[in-house]
Amino acid sequence: MAPTIGFRILARRIRLKLVITPQTLPDIESANVIADIKGSEHPEQMIVVSGHLDSWDLGTGAIDDGAGVAVSMETANLVQKLHLKPKRTIRVIAWMNEENGLAGSKQYAKDHEKEWMNHFAAMETDGGADHPLGINIKGKPEVKKMFAPVAAILQQSGAGMLSLVEHCGADIDPMEKAGVPAFSPIQDSRFYFNYHHTAADTLDKIVPKELAENSAVVAVLAYALANMEQPLPR
Repeated sequence: MAPTIGFRILARRIRLKLVITPQTLPDIESANVIADIKGSEHPEQMIVVSGHLDSWDLGTGAIDDGAGVAVSMETANLVQKLHLKPKRTIRVIAWMNEENGLAGSKQYAKDHEKEWMNHFAAMETDGGADHPLGINIKGKPEVKKMFAPVAAILQQSGAGMLSLVEHCGADIDPMEKAGVPAFSPIQDSRFYFNYHHTAADTLDKIVPKELAENSAVVAVLAYALANMEQPLPR
């Protein structure tokens, strides 16, 4: 018979003194970084591919969201390296100030709100850098049906899931609200919140192979959107 171990729980009041020193400093000038690959047939129509530049102040922001910026830049790089000719413009945006107020997103909305009809689709990568499983879609159910052929291609690398969601990204939220179909990669997020917004969010958490997989998924999606024959329902 196993021995019985007794525990004595002591009720004790503990008093802590916390010294917290947050500050809100005056705004300074900053900027979104924007680059376009001009469309060959409809250059005025935009496919936005994006991530955000700033990070939480405890860490270096490798998974949140240096990875998203890297994926967006690599999407443009892959299109160029493969000598692809998108019919619509692929616009890469590295958003400023997502973490502390969305100033970059709000300014873009202010500058371009009269052009939302020419924003064909928007996507944001802001979920880390782990293995991609598919694509989130903020749009009508018909959009999901239209992307079945794309999902079939992505399934070859295990990223063929299509999921209708209510939200795809904080920075592209103004476009979502204007009815622009929105997308984001679905990623394996089991370990994301081990590091998210902590001092542990550093470059050693990035697996290069999985980062490249995300770039491939976003590049396939961006090119498919840029070359679709029919508009997406809004």
